[in-house]
Amino acid sequence: MTTVRQLLQRKSPGVWTVGPGATVYEALALMAQMNIGAVLVIENDALVGIFSERDYARKVILMGRSSRETAVGELMSHPVVSVNPDIPIEACMALMTERHFRHLPVVEEDRLIGIVSIGDIGKAIIADQRIAIHDLESYITGAPA
Repeated sequence: MTTVRQLLQRKSPGVWTVGPGATVYEALALMAQMNIGAVLVIENDALVGIFSERDYARKVILMGRSSRETAVGELMSHPVVSVNPDIPIEACMALMTERHFRHLPVVEEDRLIGIVSIGDIGKAIIADQRIAIHDLESYITGAPA
């Protein structure tokens, strides 16, 4: 089974963050620039929230707020659910499906070390399944793996 740590090692490095005082517009500009769907909100080196495209759609646009005047800290999702890097990716998939979110911060010893998306998890599970299928086909046919 692939762990979150192994998945993070294969991903492009970097975790994009903003402070709670950043405007929603600034967070959206960063998300657009980096082609990501969420940013983590950090205050005094602590993970205090997450701001996603879903937060923007539901808490800014639909409530008639201005993205240039509203602080991320007013709208971020919190408290943040995070995972340890040593858990299997299947456990992440179950958690994300159950809790209905698409981004999951990874924290080790109170230190943010990464973030995984539902897309990252899905791709990794598909890759693991391809390897398992290949190994089974090799076993059945007697071909070298």
